[in-house]
Amino acid sequence: MTPQEEDQMINAEFQSLLQGYLKSNHRKKVEIIERAFKFAKKAHGGIRRRSGEPYILHPIAVAKIASQEIGLGSTSICAALLHDVVEDTDYTVDDIEQNFGPKIAELVSGLTKISGGIFGDRASAQAENFRKLLLTMSQDIRVVLIKMADRLHNMRTLGSMAPNKQYKIAGETLYIYAPLAHRLGLFSIKTELEDLSFKYEHPSTYANIERMICESEECRKNVYENFSAPILKELDQMGLQYEAKARVKSVYSIWRKMETKGIPFEEVYDLYAMRIIFKCPDPAQEKNICWNIYSRITDIYRLHPERTRDWISNPKANGYRALHLTVMGPDGNWVEVQIRSERMDEVAEKGFAAHWKYKIGEGEEETELKAWLGTIKDILENPNPNAIDFLGTLKLNLFATEISVFTPKGELITLPAGSTALDMAFELHSQIGTKCIAAKVNHKLVPLSYKLNSGDQVEILTSQSQTPKPEWINLLNSAKARSRLQSALRKQQTPMIEKGKEILAKFLDDAEVKATNEVITKLMAFYHITSRETLYYKLGAEEITLEGYVLKDSPKTSPGLLKKIFRIGTGTSRNKTASAQGPNIITPEHINTKEIYQLRFNSEEQNFVFAECCHPIPGDDVMGFINDDDRVEVHSLNCEHAQILKATYGPRIVATHWQHIQKTFLAHLKIEGVDRHGILQELTQMISTQLNMDLRSLHIDTDNEVFHCRLTVLLRDNSVATDLCKKIKKISGVQKAVRVKD
Repeated sequence: MTPQEEDQMINAEFQSLLQGYLKSNHRKKVEIIERAFKFAKKAHGGIRRRSGEPYILHPIAVAKIASQEIGLGSTSICAALLHDVVEDTDYTVDDIEQNFGPKIAELVSGLTKISGGIFGDRASAQAENFRKLLLTMSQDIRVVLIKMADRLHNMRTLGSMAPNKQYKIAGETLYIYAPLAHRLGLFSIKTELEDLSFKYEHPSTYANIERMICESEECRKNVYENFSAPILKELDQMGLQYEAKARVKSVYSIWRKMETKGIPFEEVYDLYAMRIIFKCPDPAQEKNICWNIYSRITDIYRLHPERTRDWISNPKANGYRALHLTVMGPDGNWVEVQIRSERMDEVAEKGFAAHWKYKIGEGEEETELKAWLGTIKDILENPNPNAIDFLGTLKLNLFATEISVFTPKGELITLPAGSTALDMAFELHSQIGTKCIAAKVNHKLVPLSYKLNSGDQVEILTSQSQTPKPEWINLLNSAKARSRLQSALRKQQTPMIEKGKEILAKFLDDAEVKATNEVITKLMAFYHITSRETLYYKLGAEEITLEGYVLKDSPKTSPGLLKKIFRIGTGTSRNKTASAQGPNIITPEHINTKEIYQLRFNSEEQNFVFAECCHPIPGDDVMGFINDDDRVEVHSLNCEHAQILKATYGPRIVATHWQHIQKTFLAHLKIEGVDRHGILQELTQMISTQLNMDLRSLHIDTDNEVFHCRLTVLLRDNSVATDLCKKIKKISGVQKAVRVKD
């Protein structure tokens, strides 16, 4: 492509952005957008992305997503166009402010990526970057919305990246950005981020599910038309202007259901839901119309009494409003019907955050968003000093579903599902939480550990003599409550913590070891302690000591561990070597990474291990993580622990690849069914005699004529495990047979 053709392509993309903006209901500030485009185009001149295209196309695409898919205005479009200028060129935030004013400069500053974590550990860079993003977000929500647009475009163009980078970015997206998008109400973006992450982590599984969705489309269409016909007739009689359509589950959500339920694609009966979107100029009438439609549908089909969700009276914390009901269709399968107004649908798809303050002014949406941002700010004011622990704490709230409970005066409080009476106490106020002794739920006395349900009325009982206890952390389920408890404990333990810091500093100084983050993390692991504060506190309170055996080899210690601590302290850790050697490439020899690791399978110096958390076997989609022993831990890509590693230890992720290995592996199976005489004998005979497999363990329980069996067998790869499950399911009485992690 000639420079002239490239320039025409860039201008055409920018005009497409402008045309979309001009169709919106924002004030038309074209001049400043054009200036931002010219500024960014000049700044990024001559720079190309990994795919080979001019770099300026990326900021244009991000601005287009922010404008047309999220609904933001001119200020956000300018910030999106300029978001990489400070990071990648010689221009500064001051230059942006001089040319475009303080607000755009503030957004660009918030979007500029950090170069390393403030805790001095490369491993925590992603978590620390995320914390910085949230800090800025608590001042201006547009920062995180533009960041979402940036991440979405990066995911759409992830194919040009090296495989290990794909794992890292996909894992980080699934662990952090998708749940955050969900929490902000950006449903369509959340769905696409999940699907794209899944596509790069499990390409063959993704392709298979996509193929099966396409193959079942005609059948699904006939079933939907059969189900919807009588409902559409009723809606027409009501005189409504509406749109009705079948919403098919995303590839990722179908796979999640298949995994969690242990079922094949054919048994995912809720593959689609019916969505009814009606026009309603008067918001006050929306609720009545929703319930009128509900009444008409339940006159036609039998209702599932436990699966009605009224998110109109009690909206989700992300602003989602709709009425969901589940009815039995003519084919005998349950079908979900979602009822929304056009306004509810727009908020559900784009997120009310896009409407907040910049389009609709003060209102309910702003109140709800402010409440959530208030929670985030509360956690950020007292962050866990370990960035990765902080990320895990925040994840509690990002993934949570909510329950609604009431104070004795009838005030509605929203908490994450699984919250306890103690969570409620800390939600009301830190002082109430620290002085809490018990609670009354629906006028009945309950302990602090009591788990609340939606609709409960909760009264907190306090005592001035009560003090917060470290073990309370196990009773809490909300990030806000955990943050407040940890803050209270720190204040209470400060003298001991300071004493512990002095003891540790002197110990390391005497040993001539530098007090790096990695050294302290090693000591925490050695004592099985999860936070620095706990380590300092236990040292100060003399619950543990650093004398004697810590410095010397003994039966209690591994000399290799202590040598590693001191080696890290003197700056010779392998971590620096790995990051200096650049990206890793998949190669076809067993499991290895070019230039860094030649994984030796059949030797005394085997330099990799299979993770105990997920027990991968040949054929599974896997990745490698370089641990502190300089060995590669091989994890299944869908392992929960691997998700955290990808999101937080990006530089230590390596691409891995299976080849034929002459070895057998342990696989764990879970079997359920209707108990009958001889079924266990038939099962064991099939495995050991007919299939000639080694059965290593078997445990079976029966409960009211239903049996649950867990067994372990030795086999070569996952295709054998899949085939074995299929054969077991053919045994009379067996309802389910799936491979599990342990």
